[in-house]
Amino acid sequence: MDSAWKGVAQGQSLSVDKLEQAARELLEISNGRNVWLFFGDMGAGKTTLIKEICKVLGVSSGTSSPTFSIVNEYKGKDSTIYHFDFYRLKNEIEAYDIGTEEYFDSGKYCFVEWPERIPTLWPPDFLSVRIRQDNKLTRVIEYTAHG
Repeated sequence: MDSAWKGVAQGQSLSVDKLEQAARELLEISNGRNVWLFFGDMGAGKTTLIKEICKVLGVSSGTSSPTFSIVNEYKGKDSTIYHFDFYRLKNEIEAYDIGTEEYFDSGKYCFVEWPERIPTLWPPDFLSVRIRQDNKLTRVIEYTAHG
């Protein structure tokens, strides 16, 4: 993948080999927020960025998009990490039924793809990460801390 990532920190351009730097910067600016909501079109790079963040957090086993399982659990160096993909949900009740609120309240990192499918379940305190394709070779990452 020859994409570059722009928008992390002071709007600097980051090539894919700088994804680790982007992940570290996002972890730093998250200021302890454990729920991160990732917004972006299909193929924008949400899963790729989450994989890199997990790697920085010490996940050594493989990470993948939990499209079919809805949630994957990873063991990081210091903690458990939950990775959600709500793309295939039929409705918010499905997310509620798997205990999404309990995951969010656990204090563990919760990385959520397709959070727009569960708007009433968002906690008051979260990091919003938007990824969009600038062109075929670049992505723009924007983030906002809430709460």
